[in-house]
Amino acid sequence: MTIDHTRTPSRGPRRSVELKPDEAMRLLGSVSFGRIVFTRHALPTVRPVNHVLDDGEIVIRTHEAAALTSRAQGADGSGVVVAYEADAIDPDTHLGWSVVVTGYAHLVTDPDELARYQALLVPWVRRTMDHAVRIRPGLVTGIRLTADDHVDMADVPGDDA
Repeated sequence: MTIDHTRTPSRGPRRSVELKPDEAMRLLGSVSFGRIVFTRHALPTVRPVNHVLDDGEIVIRTHEAAALTSRAQGADGSGVVVAYEADAIDPDTHLGWSVVVTGYAHLVTDPDELARYQALLVPWVRRTMDHAVRIRPGLVTGIRLTADDHVDMADVPGDDA
């Protein structure tokens, strides 16, 4: 991937507006890509994944050897605490939104549910993804980045020559 350094992001301050949980989940459902955060070797680990939102829960596909697969199964079936982040932020204007969902991830074990998720969610990496993980939201937060309409023009760089 090549980064175009000739483009100048728009100037000006941004305002961060907190989203209500329902709006945050609606936005999360409008995209198919996010990042799952979990603990591996006592350190945070982040993986990009694609997802579907199904009845208010986030579902991702995974494989047998994935670190998340064994953690989501859990020895006692309780699952594992994860965070899931998705966003849509314009690289030029820096406007958009970001949503973070924190909750328990559980391995989907019901064969009918697993078959349904395998049909709904096509992995975007070339690898056999025989497992699915469902994240039940516990805490949903989000922000919308908007242009700050209350800009003091004395603070805006201009052509003073």
